[in-house]
Amino acid sequence: MSRAELTFGVPPRLVDHYLIQSNPLGVVGVDQPPSSNITNTTTPDTMALKDSYLLPAAADMHVHLRNAPGPIAELVTPTIRKAGIDTVFVMPNLAPRPVVTVDEALEYKKALQAYDPEVNYLMSLYLHESITPDEIRKAKKAGIAGVKAYPRGATTNSQWGVVSFDPFHELLSTMESEGLVLNLHGEMPSSPTDNVTVMNAESKFLPTLASLHSKYPNLKIVLEHCTTADAVAAVRACGANVVATITAHHLSLLVDDWSANVHHYCKPSAKSPEDRRALLQALVTSEGKFFLGTDSAPHDISSKKGKGNTAAGVFTQPYALGYVLTALEEGIARGDIKEEQVTEEVLAGFLSEFGRKFYELGPAEKQILVKRDGAVVEESLKTDKVEIVPYRSGEKTWSVEWQ
Repeated sequence: MSRAELTFGVPPRLVDHYLIQSNPLGVVGVDQPPSSNITNTTTPDTMALKDSYLLPAAADMHVHLRNAPGPIAELVTPTIRKAGIDTVFVMPNLAPRPVVTVDEALEYKKALQAYDPEVNYLMSLYLHESITPDEIRKAKKAGIAGVKAYPRGATTNSQWGVVSFDPFHELLSTMESEGLVLNLHGEMPSSPTDNVTVMNAESKFLPTLASLHSKYPNLKIVLEHCTTADAVAAVRACGANVVATITAHHLSLLVDDWSANVHHYCKPSAKSPEDRRALLQALVTSEGKFFLGTDSAPHDISSKKGKGNTAAGVFTQPYALGYVLTALEEGIARGDIKEEQVTEEVLAGFLSEFGRKFYELGPAEKQILVKRDGAVVEESLKTDKVEIVPYRSGEKTWSVEWQ
């Protein structure tokens, strides 16, 4: 396909069906019995953690910064370092056109650097039929960090995404040989005929993960933003080349939270107490298989609370580390994890070291002090063009100081 022929208009309607087997791992999160701890979105009265932690600068391996130049990118990009983060893996699902060439990725990176040149932006391509093996080789040489696969119709700006991985065999083989990472949005699109909803979409996708790992055993794969116990188990069952990111907000949220608050709604959606517990336990026992990827996804307030369907995405960028620490403290209070499991070593691994190692980066050059000092999450971030409401607005959080 020539460059002139490459267009990104609204594609023809396709059947949301992927050729995979039924889920052998079971579905978590459906028909769960009522629980006394079904929601917990307030800071516990008993403080289980220390009041401060000296850590290496964090690495956030899944962020959305939106089009740049653009009003949202201009507002949110400078908040990365506010959270104690110096490295981010930037998602390519822009609109009206995703990032599908190396030149586009580098141009996007340059625009982001204009907002904050001190951040290390790891750029990615959007898996699309227009990408050639030669472009993959070019991407590796140019320092592109990964290629993101979006199942068509599963999430924001996924209308150009994958229907089947079969046509991408040569591309995936090239990625495997070049050492370029495949990043997966691990959900099936909702489909009444196939009994797929937001509650089981991730579990339904896991056979695809297993199949890709089997066909391309040396391909480095990231299952992005795990939300289920099934996903945690599936990643652990794979070899060392398969890892997963966990967001800050999924460590706290449950289905009841986002069903009542548009600012808690995202894809994949938060699920059951059992799933949340599995994520917290994965964090404190990660051993490199799980690391931070916030999936911070800013939307203007008009897209979250305006007319029509609400946009999927939770904005966590400025307070990401504080959200993680608060979630761990809540988990200790509920008995999901133990206080002694949350050490500086565990936090340093999950928040910084494991992600850097997987992407073959050097260690953080600077340190941060994360401390409990009465800081409060802003009610909103806004300019004269956009307004974005952060997760847990108005609640107490942790602050970060660069050392």
